[in-house]
Amino acid sequence: LAEAVALIKANAASSKFDETIEIAMNLGVDPRHADQMVRGVVAMPNGTGKTMRVAVFAKDAKADEAKAAGADMVGAEELAEAIQGGESGFDRVIATPDMMGVVGRLGKVLGPRGLMPNPKLGTVTADVAAAVKAAKAGEVQYRAEKAGVVHA
Repeated sequence: LAEAVALIKANAASSKFDETIEIAMNLGVDPRHADQMVRGVVAMPNGTGKTMRVAVFAKDAKADEAKAAGADMVGAEELAEAIQGGESGFDRVIATPDMMGVVGRLGKVLGPRGLMPNPKLGTVTADVAAAVKAAKAGEVQYRAEKAGVVHA
């Protein structure tokens, strides 16, 4: 890994475009076992360069907080109906714990796309303003695939 980083730094200044580095690591774990699942979030210091569109499931004061923090879509049952109807104008879904009953019904839509809110990833939280700001700032989620490989 150290040799790869040194090689990248030596050749980085010669290109005329924004460069990307991708890493694929075989961890040798079996993600079918819950205790071997590798999943988490990393906050990038300078963001990712992409604009994240965030949908927030919240009611009343929490909905106002999310809107003030910069969420693109905010709602409760009406947002759930829009997503069931095919709405997909978002990259991250954040929910308050009291709204998980509504979000749980969207599992078949959000699950396969990897958008289902999860407390371990910080997307199920009472502090929606901080979660929205973190998502917009360039937080990156990672997880091990079926073969135990993490792509980053």
